[in-house]
Amino acid sequence: MSEIAVIKCGGSIIDNLSARFFENIQQLQQNGIKPIVVHGGGPAIKNMLEKLDVPFAFIDGLRTTSAAAMDVVEMVLSGHVNNAITRKMSAAGIRGAGFSGSDANLLTCVPKDFQTYGYVGDIVDVNAAFLESLLEQHIVPVVAPIAVGKDGDRYNVNADTAAGNIAKAMNADKLIFVTDVPGIMQDGGLVPSATEVQIEELIDKGIIHGGMVPKVKAALACLNDDLQDVMIADANQAISAAGFTGTMINQSEEAVSHDSNFSNL
Repeated sequence: MSEIAVIKCGGSIIDNLSARFFENIQQLQQNGIKPIVVHGGGPAIKNMLEKLDVPFAFIDGLRTTSAAAMDVVEMVLSGHVNNAITRKMSAAGIRGAGFSGSDANLLTCVPKDFQTYGYVGDIVDVNAAFLESLLEQHIVPVVAPIAVGKDGDRYNVNADTAAGNIAKAMNADKLIFVTDVPGIMQDGGLVPSATEVQIEELIDKGIIHGGMVPKVKAALACLNDDLQDVMIADANQAISAAGFTGTMINQSEEAVSHDSNFSNL
């Protein structure tokens, strides 16, 4: 059975994905690994909300999403970012197909706290069978983090969390958060691996801060017996024979490896 790798692209790097990133996707496929790409789009959403003068705020790191803001979120994620990625895939010779999480009930959710956040959801189900059918056809699904509620409304969901949910539902062998930094940095150097306890210490000390906090927390949340390591890596680095190099987030002290590469990529 082929391995599955879920790759989450941060919104800050979408416009700067180099040819190297798409070569890496091809390399995964050539090595018998089936990629699923989940993307964000925070900076582009913020710019469009401001351009259209649609009010929003951040509460506990989550963007409040009114009905008007949800229209903008969907327009940017599904209409711009998702299409931009799939176009680049096609140009690189990859069979990519873009989807909103609301397509085919790919992602279903419940409101996180409607009074506080508006149309922000927590995922409760992933249509794994739909994704499996695409992978069997050697198609790379590119998923925008929009979910549908039982009420039929659209909801904005955190892309890191969406990637983790998809990885769990698909029993993925690998989950890679690709960003614009090599991984978790400390004193100018790369932290090759870290456990939950170590990560909490780094957060408390302020070494892990800003947008890296939800990434590492999403990584920790999806660790289980089948997925014991999650990687945070630079999107545009080359995949070596040993695999992506970055920070490996491990389930326990025993799981820490001195080798921070994903092997067999």
